[in-house]
Formats: sequence, C-alpha cells, structure tokens
Amino acid sequence: MTRRLAERPEDVPAVFAERFNSGDPEAVAELYESGAVFVPESGAALAGPDLHAANERFQSLGVPITVRPRHVHSTGDVALLVVDWVIEGTGPDGLPVLIESTAVDVARRGPDEKWRYVIDSPFEGTRAGRDQG
Repeated sequence: MTRRLAERPEDVPAVFAERFNSGDPEAVAELYESGAVFVPESGAALAGPDLHAANERFQSLGVPITVRPRHVHSTGDVALLVVDWVIEGTGPDGLPVLIESTAVDVARRGPDEKWRYVIDSPFEGTRAGRDQG
C-alpha cells in the first residue's frame, strides 16, 4: 500500500495527522529522515528506535490527533513548522485524554522531492495533562 508523503512543507502536519490517526506506527516512522530526532518533554533528544517508540506511546493512547499549522517558513529544501496540536478523546481505559501543545519542527525535502521531519519538537508550548474526569 502506498502512503501519501508531503509534497510541500505546509503539508507535513496534515500528513503526520493522517498517519498518526491510522494507528500504524510504521506509517508514522516513514515521515522521519534517517537520523532525525524527537525531543520529548524532558528535552533530551531521541533518535532511531527511541524516537519511534515515543511516537508509538502516543498512538497507543488510541485517541486521534488534530493539528493546526500556525507558521510554515521555508527556504530551499528546509522548512520550519510551528504547529498547534491536540490529542483529545477517551482512551482505551475509558478515561479522558487531553494532551496539547505547540510543536516547533524542522522538515527537509529529500531526493525524492518529499518532505520529512529532521527535528520533531512537539512540546515547545506544553499545556499537557491527563484529565482526572
């Protein structure tokens, strides 16, 4: 099955949301360049299997993500993305989930002309928590 990749930098957040909401961790992993980093709330960058495990933990909540790009700035093959996002709904345990923040990400156009994450820093504007319902 061929999955869509971003053809323009402004498409990267929507493609991420589609793949995240599919529930398929491999689909999300394909959106990152080899050597990309993910910066969790702790601020210690993760790469390789740790990067993908971090995304899998969010997908395992079983709750969809909604993204709202705020700014997309690009020059040549590099783009800076500022994206408001929220994961909100009811988790598999029946408890409400609410995680929201502003991501500051860097994407790069590859040799195939598709855009992928180089740096994914989703918690630059954290207002995160789990509702106690």
